[in-house]
Amino acid sequence: MRRFLLALVAFCVIAAGLAVHALAPDGFVGDAAGDALYAVLIYLLVAFVFPRWPVWASGGVALAWCTAIEFFQLTGLPELWGMAFRPLMLVFGTVFSWWDIVMYSAGVAIAVVVDSIIRMAGRARRRSAERIASRADR
Repeated sequence: MRRFLLALVAFCVIAAGLAVHALAPDGFVGDAAGDALYAVLIYLLVAFVFPRWPVWASGGVALAWCTAIEFFQLTGLPELWGMAFRPLMLVFGTVFSWWDIVMYSAGVAIAVVVDSIIRMAGRARRRSAERIASRADR
């Protein structure tokens, strides 16, 4: 069930990211939202592949990935690839920016907090159901 929900949310994040890319004006707000959504998507993909990992581990891997991609932009290759095939710009970006790393950190932090809350609520619901079931067995 967790993987299904992660995939569903990832699909929604992709849709939101594409909407921001298409509708938001070029500039700070569109770039910041796009970067944060990209980081959330990477978190969701890591959590999908490793659903039993603690949220901090998924968050760490997601942030490391996003940061590595940002530093990869210093090579100039992502910009060249993006000119040849524009959708690659959505995956690899184009030019390095420290601000992007800040927004990736914010996106991952939001994903970690939300996932933690959801997991805690699920555990509480399961414990409550187990208590009710154990009372019914008496």
